[in-house]
Amino acid sequence: MGVVAGIERHQKLAQIEQLRSKVRRLEQKPGIGAELATHEALGGVVQLRAGGTYAVDSLSLAMLMLAGPSGVGEWTAVVGVDDFGAEAAAETGVSLERTILVPRPQDFWLEATAALVDVTTVVLVRPTGRVSPGVAEKIGARLRTRGAALVALGEWPRADVRLRATEPHWVGLGNGAGHLRARRMTVEAARGTAPPRRTALWFPAEGGALRPAGDQRGLESVVDLRKQESA
Repeated sequence: MGVVAGIERHQKLAQIEQLRSKVRRLEQKPGIGAELATHEALGGVVQLRAGGTYAVDSLSLAMLMLAGPSGVGEWTAVVGVDDFGAEAAAETGVSLERTILVPRPQDFWLEATAALVDVTTVVLVRPTGRVSPGVAEKIGARLRTRGAALVALGEWPRADVRLRATEPHWVGLGNGAGHLRARRMTVEAARGTAPPRRTALWFPAEGGALRPAGDQRGLESVVDLRKQESA
């Protein structure tokens, strides 16, 4: 009996320490405009900032936006994305242990998003229906107050940066008897009226990794496959 009680006490102490750790992280959240960790693959294209809003057009790109902060120990949240693939997210670099999932908030997506902005660093949301400028401004004010960032899958009024994946090209099928091996894509980021910034990625690259298109490590077989497909 004493052993059981000791184990329960240890578990409760561990839970208390986890809560204390979360509170300490919340107290240390960055101020408005502070730089947040951004995945190296997006370097030179976009810089995540506290209080910022980002609209993306693909789930894989949204996962990449989460991966930067998540990879350095920040908590993230995903609201309204019922097709969020845990395995794909983990391969991108998202820590599932520090990710809160609300896959089907229905008509309460706004309330869920607002609540999670308070306790996480980055929230990914797929809104239900059209988002009005007034709602976007309320969320924006909360983001600035809490030092968090929001990534919207789809349209978001007055987003600070809009990102889209363009020119996707899969290789590996050959004449139809092969297997998909890698995808080359261009990520384009537009901020206001400034000319968009672009970078090309292998996402995924050969072997499931993610690399800039200029990085040729391990891509010899992909090049060979593209030659075969064009033959």
